[in-house]
Amino acid sequence: MACLSSSRLCARVQDKLMCQFGPKVRRQTVFVKLKPPGPSPLRIFGKTCQRVTTCGPACGSAGGGAVAGAARRLASSLQSTSTGSLPDYGTQIVDPYRLLEDDLNGIYEDIRSELERNTNQPELNTIATYYFDGQGKALRPMVTTLMARAVNYHVYGENSALLPTQRQVAMISEMIHSASLIHDDVIDQSDFRRGKPSVNVLWNHKKVAMAGDFILAVASMMIARLRSDEVTLVLSQVVTDLVQGEFMQLGSKETENERFAHYLTKTYRKTASLIANSVKAVALLSGADENTCELAFQYGRNLGLSFQLVDDLLDFVSSAQAMGKPTAADLRLGLATAPVLFACEKYPELNPMIMRRFQEAGDVEKAFELVHKSRGLEQTRFLARKHGVEAARLAAELADSPYQKGLVVTTDLVLNRIK
Repeated sequence: MACLSSSRLCARVQDKLMCQFGPKVRRQTVFVKLKPPGPSPLRIFGKTCQRVTTCGPACGSAGGGAVAGAARRLASSLQSTSTGSLPDYGTQIVDPYRLLEDDLNGIYEDIRSELERNTNQPELNTIATYYFDGQGKALRPMVTTLMARAVNYHVYGENSALLPTQRQVAMISEMIHSASLIHDDVIDQSDFRRGKPSVNVLWNHKKVAMAGDFILAVASMMIARLRSDEVTLVLSQVVTDLVQGEFMQLGSKETENERFAHYLTKTYRKTASLIANSVKAVALLSGADENTCELAFQYGRNLGLSFQLVDDLLDFVSSAQAMGKPTAADLRLGLATAPVLFACEKYPELNPMIMRRFQEAGDVEKAFELVHKSRGLEQTRFLARKHGVEAARLAAELADSPYQKGLVVTTDLVLNRIK
């Protein structure tokens, strides 16, 4: 059966995925205990935390406003690529966005400048820069920069600096992500993205598709300027995975046994590969050894899978206003995500709906209802948390630093987000 229970999934599907994408790592639960916060603790998503753990939502439900606020803070103009003495974060919970505020300041402006420098077509520049408005979560550049800082500290100690090439990788990760969003909008005929009209609503599809290609082309030029064959191969793999993942999404497996493995592989390629290979790239640029680079990759892979599983969950439980796009969008696109695949274990009548991609009248509404009546949402949450726990465990193996703690905290932010 493809729609496995939580315990069976741990033993079968996930182990297959681990074998496919990297060496299996030893599983254990690690608690990262920090001292109680001082008089003015940092506040993460409106909640004050007493400790960070790797086994659940230590901070409670995340508030979407803080994510948007953190992203908006990235839109100022000053950039820093070095650090002096590190502040003492031993008595505080680390807010990754605040910790990296100087590193990420101006990152959207810098991306827009790169795009503008490489075209003399005003309309092409307008379309290509449309999503670089500072309103996204900036998760990928944040995680990439956080891993760069954490690995640099791990390898060189307290006085290590963020390399300019590592910041370039953070920019490239966001550019590849935004190019994929533009292409997705053309394929899916989306109307809204991030609470505003999507690019394909405002411009014709041919121009939009070319704008996505243009962003990838400029990102490729930036990769070439890094002058690292290893990093070029790692980041080029992302684009290969994105295309393959999109092709996989356009198809569906007939046998239930293959369906969940197909879904997880597609999820890795469309979402997790970009995060995994971006954090591996900055580890390579730091000169870290093979084991540390692999640790970075596995952290990004698990974080990316957790992120997408939460995204699939939110499609069933969040409001359209909170998401900035219609809910139940995946069902309307004919996609069977984790909540549906889990639900079909209890309600096998979902199987023919999956095969006809929810195209008959009433399929979307019926599938939505059956998912909520099943344990599909609970099982999806369990699997997302499992990947989050593994990401936090891996981060805990790096040298203790504010950035390493930030990597652990980020797993909670991903698990507890509401948009």
